[in-house]
Amino acid sequence: MSRIFRNTSGGKAVGGGALAPRSRRDSTLQVDGYFRGSSPPNPTTTVSYLVIAGGGGGDGGDGSGGGGAGGYRNSVSGELTGGGGAAESALSVTTGVSLTVTVGAGGGGSTNGSNSVFSSITSTGGGAGKVRANGNGGGSGGGASTRLSGDGYKTGGARTASPVQGNKGGDAEGSSYAGAGGGGAGAAGLDVNSTDSAGGVGRASSITGTSVFRGGGGAGSNGGGKSGGNGGGGNGETSGFNNSTAGAANTGGGGGAGFSFSGKSGGSGVVILRYADTFDDATATTGSPTLTTSGGFKIYTFNATGSITF
Repeated sequence: MSRIFRNTSGGKAVGGGALAPRSRRDSTLQVDGYFRGSSPPNPTTTVSYLVIAGGGGGDGGDGSGGGGAGGYRNSVSGELTGGGGAAESALSVTTGVSLTVTVGAGGGGSTNGSNSVFSSITSTGGGAGKVRANGNGGGSGGGASTRLSGDGYKTGGARTASPVQGNKGGDAEGSSYAGAGGGGAGAAGLDVNSTDSAGGVGRASSITGTSVFRGGGGAGSNGGGKSGGNGGGGNGETSGFNNSTAGAANTGGGGGAGFSFSGKSGGSGVVILRYADTFDDATATTGSPTLTTSGGFKIYTFNATGSITF
């Protein structure tokens, strides 16, 4: 005997319309979708990223090293990552899974910056600059410092090597009361010499649709007020003036070194995510990221710690 279907025309679907004849009551979500004319979900499965850690702080007192920039990891095709490496691979993501986003803080005076994280991608905090000592290692290394020839040769902090995320800090030798520049994402910090101890230059990325330099190293201080690296690096102190500057916020720039005064903090990091705008928005975020659209891409910029679900 053939099955008899109940004519349900005139009944109500979830969305308020009439159920189609011969429809089953346990399929109302599908029926609702039919009446609404909605498209099926279309989440992205890969995401490009720029993950920059917090910059290291500059040291202070009698000529000190500048802070190194925070680690700089980039997967935008055609661009470079910190230290000059080729862009990394975009990250595969799973629909409905919340992914951690951590934005590293800049280090205080003479302190390394904190790591930034996007899911499995970690950028290492920048190394601190030092006085009369080797610079600290980090994403980019901090600048070294000597006071007198008896201090011997001091080396800039090493860059993180696996994967490479930046450049080493500048070296110092036998130059009275002098500190070298911190490393930047684009170049090493300058060694101490008679004219300069600037921070290493950062690196430019167009992940947001506009080319922006980030990850500059902080300047050392040999009494002459040197410049931080392009990309948020802080300036070194002019002797007798408390005019050294911190690394710029959300660039991972290293902090500038002091001479008569304390060194300054590194800048906080940033996490920027991008994928084609043909895909849906993220289904959930925390941490108040900004969402913009440019050049056929959706771009989420995290200036503070949070999470994202696609």
